Amino acid sequence: MSDRPTPIPGPREHSPGTAKALALPAVAILFCASCGEETPPTVAGRVVRVVTTAGGVAMVRLPGGWFEMGSDTADQVDETPHRVYVSPFCIDRYEVTQEEYERRMGKNPSRWKAKCHPAEQIRWADGVAYCNARSESEGLHPCYDVETWACDFDADGYRLPTEAEWEYACRAGTTTLYFFGSTPAKLDRYAWCKVNCTTRPRPVGLKRPNPWGLYDMYGNVWEWCNDLYGEDYYASSPERNPPGPADGQRRVLRGGCWNSRPDVCRSSYRLDENPGYTDVCFGADTRGFVGFRCVCRPPAVKG
Repeated sequence: MSDRPTPIPGPREHSPGTAKALALPAVAILFCASCGEETPPTVAGRVVRVVTTAGGVAMVRLPGGWFEMGSDTADQVDETPHRVYVSPFCIDRYEVTQEEYERRMGKNPSRWKAKCHPAEQIRWADGVAYCNARSESEGLHPCYDVETWACDFDADGYRLPTEAEWEYACRAGTTTLYFFGSTPAKLDRYAWCKVNCTTRPRPVGLKRPNPWGLYDMYGNVWEWCNDLYGEDYYASSPERNPPGPADGQRRVLRGGCWNSRPDVCRSSYRLDENPGYTDVCFGADTRGFVGFRCVCRPPAVKG
């Protein structure tokens, strides 16, 4: 495999089982073949498509839909259930790898360096800078203003997911605490977390995907969302495409990391963190094991 994927002219669609060959090393490809995805996943009866971007990154194309965001079964004051609609979007099938991050940004801040591992120790501004760089490399309009980091949601480039988009993608049509059920008994099949991983992140895509073909939505590394954090935001959140609070000092993280307890890896679990970590924080705090994945507006493809 080349260190730099050969760009292709525009997004194209393919079956879920072929996506790994474009982005991951052989070890992950073999795992994907062994777990098998014989029937393409669906959203409201429509097949979920895997698309490959012009830069060679696999994304999952999700139709929009309604879902119940939050949870009334967890003892968390900031997870009040509420009904939300998100418009169609595409989301990276895997957490952004160190190889992909470095080829866009020319550097790799990760502590445990390996090409197929998720980029980690990523500050929020690092993530959005990557989004802009990836957009520009494909001739798309960047979503972020480099002076204010305000997000243009109408731009056709890449950005971090909103909290609502992240949870919608993670739940994959489910209503239980985890996308595989209401207890964490099967978590080790889907996530690198405290029950099976006590030393460092692992290569992306080695665990089973969620029902919509997304890998590592639980565990491995925390994932930045675009939103500022508000503990009581759900009480006033708009029903359609909530962008998060207008003001705040901290940003939202989702999904847990390799050192997270099972209850932290729930679909609705929210963590807020200072977006501008210091190096000392990264070395001392497990929440510093942070990465991300990107979203964008659906490409102009059929299906």
